[in-house]
Amino acid sequence: MAEHKIVTIGRQFGSGGHEIGNRLATRLDIPLYDNNLVRMVAEKLDIREETAQAVDETTLNSFLAGYVIAPMEYSTYINATEYIQPLSEQVYELQCEIIRKLAERGSCVIVGRCADFVLRDNPNLINVFICADKEDRIKRIAQRYDLSERKAADRIKKIDRERKYYYESHTGLDWGSVQAHQMLLNASRLGMEKTVDILEELYKGW
Repeated sequence: MAEHKIVTIGRQFGSGGHEIGNRLATRLDIPLYDNNLVRMVAEKLDIREETAQAVDETTLNSFLAGYVIAPMEYSTYINATEYIQPLSEQVYELQCEIIRKLAERGSCVIVGRCADFVLRDNPNLINVFICADKEDRIKRIAQRYDLSERKAADRIKKIDRERKYYYESHTGLDWGSVQAHQMLLNASRLGMEKTVDILEELYKGW
C-alpha cells in the first residue's frame, strides 16, 4: 500500500469538485470512485441502489432512520430489546470497508464519502476540499439541472447542509475546514484546469 497514492476530494455542491476529480483521474489514468461506491454497497447488502443512495451523504428522514436490514427468516424472532443496526450505519461501515480495500488495491481518486477521514492514517493520502464562489455555484447548478437561480441557490443550500451533517456526524470534524483537510482550493479563483494542474503536480511530487 505504501506505493499507492490516494486523492480524496471533499466539495461544496456546485463547486465542480466531481468534474475536477474526474479530470484528474483521467490525466493520471487511475480509477475514480464516487457514486459507484454506493453501487458496491448496495450489491453487498443486497438492497436497491436507490435505497443505499438515500442514506449516502444525506440527512435521514424518519422512515430511513429506522429502516434496518434483517434476514426475513429471522426477523419475526428478533427480541424487541435487541439492537439492530440501522441501514445508515450499515451503509457507512461497509462503505468504509470498501474504501480501505480500494486504497490497498491501488492509486485512485475518491470523491466525498468521508474518504479523507476513513484513510486519515494513510501516509500517501492527498486530502483536498474544493470550494467555489457562490455566484459560480449557482450558475453551474442552474445550468446543469435547468433551474432558476433562486431554485439553484435553494438546492445548493440543502445539499451543502446534508453533506455537512453527514461528514460531521461521522468524523467529528468541521466539513470544509483547514483542520479537516490538507488543502482548500477555490475553483472559481484558480479555474478548473489550474485546479487539476495543481493536484496533478501534487500527486506526482508526493
